[in-house]
Parts: sequence; structure tokens; C-alpha cells
Amino acid sequence: MSITIKTAADIAAMRVACRLASEVLDLLTPHVRAGVTTNELDRIAHDHIVNVQQAIPAPLNYQPPGYTPYPKSICTSVNHVICHGIPSDKALKNGDIVNLDITVIKDGWHGDTSRMFIVGEGSIAAKRLCAVTYDAMWHGILKVKPGARLGDIGHAIQTFIEKQGLSVVREFCGHGIGQKFHEEPQILHYGRPGTLDVLVPGMVFTIEPMVNAGRRELKDAGDGWTIVTKDRSLSAQWEHTLAVTETGFEVMTLSAGSPPLPSFVTTTSC
Repeated sequence: MSITIKTAADIAAMRVACRLASEVLDLLTPHVRAGVTTNELDRIAHDHIVNVQQAIPAPLNYQPPGYTPYPKSICTSVNHVICHGIPSDKALKNGDIVNLDITVIKDGWHGDTSRMFIVGEGSIAAKRLCAVTYDAMWHGILKVKPGARLGDIGHAIQTFIEKQGLSVVREFCGHGIGQKFHEEPQILHYGRPGTLDVLVPGMVFTIEPMVNAGRRELKDAGDGWTIVTKDRSLSAQWEHTLAVTETGFEVMTLSAGSPPLPSFVTTTSC
């Protein structure tokens, strides 16, 4: 499959979908507290996407080859769940960490983003994992500009994470996105600089590093979707959708409630 280059009109439409996805996370933020179930978070998100945003929750019934249809509207990955955690009636408790992954389809275009949340008072290790993973995503984003290569992004993320004594998940990665949920290219969160595809204006993709507090190995939890750390260590992930511009990048999954930028980031578009 080839990489789809978006036009200015395509990117304008994607900005809307991306902003809506981020606004769902804004809406959910005050609800992420001890005692709430991830099913309740899914219900709130679904109702808002469908009834308020007049959009479609992309994960619901999504079925890539070899998978069963995904049964919910968002992904909720708690503690040692790396990705694709399915909402359930289990309540969040004080000290949990949870990734909420939102993808909205608006007028045929996808916007995809995720954030980490700490329920109540998290441990020092949990807070550090979430913070370092957030910074790692931005180190990758800052490598995006025409003429750079995908390997530059992965290398920046991997080297930063490993210097912190953490590990990068390799089996799951970022991806191209547009009128399809997952397009080419794959965006690895590890690698060597100067390798893989050259970035050109009009490319749109996600950067979404998954970082484990322990070893990088993973396993399937058995429900066909949920992926967990093999050693049951905590895992964190953050995700933005961005476009390659003529001079750099534009992060499109930002909204009023997006977390503050790391101190080393001075712009969200260039």
C-alpha cells in the first residue's frame, strides 16, 4: 500500500475530526475518578460523539483482518494494559493509571488521540512513567519536517525512553490516518535515524508511543483485543495526530483541555 498525501482541503476536514476527538477527552477528564467504571466513561463518550458532535466513534465494531469486531466506542487501558483495553463494569480505584483512546469520524475523516489519567493520588513511579511517556511523544513530534525520515522519529523516542530506564513496546505503532482508520505508513517508536520513508508535506499520521515500566514484552489477555505487559508492569501511552507541513508539523488533536506542553516544546505547528 502507498502513502496517501492529503490536500489542504483534506487536512482542513481532518482538523475538525481531530479537535472533536480531543474534546471528548476534555469532557471525560472530570469523570475519571475512583469508583467510575470504564463502561460509564464509554457511555459518556459515545453519547457525546453521536448526539452532540454528530459524529461516529471509530472503534465501535471496527474489525481489522483476524480480529473480532471491537465492542465499544473507546479504548480504556488500565495499569498493566498496554493498549486496546475494552471498557467493562470494573471500577477505577485510587492509584490506577488509565489511557483513554478516542477516535472520531466526522464527515468521513478520522481524528485519533489518547491521554493518560492518574486516578486520585498515583505512585511516584506511575506519575514518572506517564510524564516521561508524554515527553517521549513530543520528542518524536519535534523530529517531523519535510526531508526527515520516519526512523528519526522512532530513534528520538527510543533513546529518550531507554535513558530513563523504561522500555518501548515494538509490536504496536503509530499509523497513517485519513478516510481510513489505519493507513500507511507505520510509525515505529524505535529505530535508527536516517532510515525508512522520507517525510513530505501532506502526510498525516499518529505518534503514540507505548512505554512499559518493566520489560517491553507483551501478551494477549485472551479477549481478542486487550494487550498487557508480560511482567505485569505498568504501561503508559499518549497519542497525537499530526500533519507534515511545508516547514515542519501541525499537531491537530489539540483542544482547550489538552495538557500543558513540555518545557522543551515551544510550538504545536511550524
